[in-house]
Amino acid sequence: MSSVANADQHKAYPSAFATLQEEKALPPSTQLRQNKCLNNMIEQDHRFLQRLIKPGLGFKSFNTARRTIKGYEAMHMMRKGQVIGVPKGDVLAQLNFMAQILGVPA
Repeated sequence: MSSVANADQHKAYPSAFATLQEEKALPPSTQLRQNKCLNNMIEQDHRFLQRLIKPGLGFKSFNTARRTIKGYEAMHMMRKGQVIGVPKGDVLAQLNFMAQILGVPA
């Protein structure tokens, strides 16, 4: 089974990728896929996080940051309709889903 690492077309990536494979940090079957616009979808999807995090002036600890960002991402995925059984735009279904997960009444 081979995996793929997506990156933009920065000139340093191929040599860094080869070095990681030589050091056994990446399996030899891993492929580097470079494309000018490949990461744009990922960057666009995480743009909303930057808007939420910047006003907070950072986090006091790594664990706080990890938990908060996971919560932001989970809520964003639910709003985008990426949670099975919770249709996009159905606010009541989203509310019931969150109440069920958190164990609180809706």
